[in-house]
Amino acid sequence: MNSSNNFEGKAVIISAPSGAGKTTLVNKLLEAKLPLLFSISACSRFPRKGEKDEKDYYFLSIEEFKEKIKTQDFIEWEEVYEGNFYGTLKKEIDRIWKEKKHVVFDVDVIGGISLKEYFKENSISIFIKPPSMEVLSKRLQKRNTDDRKSIKNRLEKSFEEMKSIDKFDKIIVNDKLSISTKNIIETVEEFLK
Repeated sequence: MNSSNNFEGKAVIISAPSGAGKTTLVNKLLEAKLPLLFSISACSRFPRKGEKDEKDYYFLSIEEFKEKIKTQDFIEWEEVYEGNFYGTLKKEIDRIWKEKKHVVFDVDVIGGISLKEYFKENSISIFIKPPSMEVLSKRLQKRNTDDRKSIKNRLEKSFEEMKSIDKFDKIIVNDKLSISTKNIIETVEEFLK
């Protein structure tokens, strides 16, 4: 897949249960002045308040998403919740590697495992673990983006996702943001050497 002359692009895969602080840590990592660019995922849901197409996600209709599945435009994709598809477009990786940067993924646990299988030793997979399920529940409630039923579903899914923790190269417990930030930056710096 690597089409850029002599540049060996690597992949940094960051996964976590919903509410573990993955996106915050990804943003801290991207601010760290490393040769990294964020891989924008495609999804079939509507934008949340403040989200922009081609910046936060490639927002596709379910029909458009299914068409791209048929034409094999994705490295990986999944139906995360019923009628709610997420995936990684091949063209997005090409875009980043052409800029001679390494790609950073912010994906759910199943997506992280799929990407690790795809990129193999050319990647590092990092699992962001919440300090406890109780803390995770409080974080989801504080976000104020979901109703009680959605939070319950997310917590059930998170409990299942925690069972896959041993499939990741590195585990970072996100208890104190400053320590977690330092850990993720040092881990990625070491991997890119």
